Amino acid sequence: MMRRKYLLYLSPILVVSFFLCCNNAPEQKIERKSIDYIRAIPGVNDSIPAEIAEKGKVLIAYSDCYTCHKIQERSVGPAFNDIAKRYPVKKVYIDMLAQKVIMGGSRSWGYPVMSPHPKLSIEEARIMVSYIMSMKRNL
Repeated sequence: MMRRKYLLYLSPILVVSFFLCCNNAPEQKIERKSIDYIRAIPGVNDSIPAEIAEKGKVLIAYSDCYTCHKIQERSVGPAFNDIAKRYPVKKVYIDMLAQKVIMGGSRSWGYPVMSPHPKLSIEEARIMVSYIMSMKRNL
């Protein structure tokens, strides 16, 4: 009998506390805004010979580039298409990026760090970068 009285008094308290504790507010959807991380550098594009772009494609295929980069989507590092969007096809940018491939670098695309590739010659790195920059015509 005592147990019934106890349950009789306890059940309304549990029901009321349940409704007070539960937030019946409608669920709010959190929308992530897409951040454009490509700050394109303005400039007129030079042309890249098809033979050089083909050689660069082969050099990249035999390197470790695809470990951190993909062609169309960001991975550890930026997508090759995004690199092509950012930089104009100019010798100065091809040289700069070739040096970055050899020396390694960071902070151009956020926090990932690109490891150095000291075994590459400057000419091989330029050819690889030329292939990446040739993707601009497909964008």
